[in-house]
Amino acid sequence: MADRRAEAVRALARNLGHDFRAPDLLEQALTHASVGEGAERDARGRPFLDNQRLEFLGDRVLGLLVADRLVRDFPEADEGDMSARLHALVDKAACARVAERLGVGPAIRLSPGEAKQGGRRREGVLGDAMEALLAAIWLDGGIEAARKVFDHAWQPEFAANPKKALTNPKSALQEWALKQGRALPTYNIVQRTGSDHAPTFTVEASVAGYPPLTAQGRSRQDAEKAAATALLQREGVI
Repeated sequence: MADRRAEAVRALARNLGHDFRAPDLLEQALTHASVGEGAERDARGRPFLDNQRLEFLGDRVLGLLVADRLVRDFPEADEGDMSARLHALVDKAACARVAERLGVGPAIRLSPGEAKQGGRRREGVLGDAMEALLAAIWLDGGIEAARKVFDHAWQPEFAANPKKALTNPKSALQEWALKQGRALPTYNIVQRTGSDHAPTFTVEASVAGYPPLTAQGRSRQDAEKAAATALLQREGVI
């Protein structure tokens, strides 16, 4: 299993096209928070550093790179249009799609429990790791290195001309439900899995008269937004 993951990490590095001067940054970007709860340690006996801090930085790095690209690619677009495009290109679903194309899933270091629960395929886990990787590349090689990887990795997202993302899907679902003469939507947690440090919430969104729909997120709020968005998409509203 360790050899398989090592090969996956090497394949990911090739797909990224960045030669890390500090390989520890790559390992940290690929280490899920669940690993810290076990006894696993690195070759020097130190606890593994997880990718949460890098994910925090990577979220900002991604936002900057997308905003810069939009300003250059759409000189006639107004702020509202660019904001909508930005949200669609930086959301967790977009990051997870990029991660899947690069082969991030097999390279992620997870606790055995998280791995058994399908963590390598979870949108939140993949998206967070992708953001952490951008931060690691930024720290390792600077902004131009991060931009090079970003331009290559996100090109399919730009080419797909993504739909404008909703800034507040719960409000949009509420407005739609009222227009249909229905009561306000309701949200219920149907499952909570994972560790205290890296939980996954499954939430069911319901509008009277329509089949309910469930979605997952790293927080209750994220899961509610994902469920609201999915319900609006299913009903053809967006």
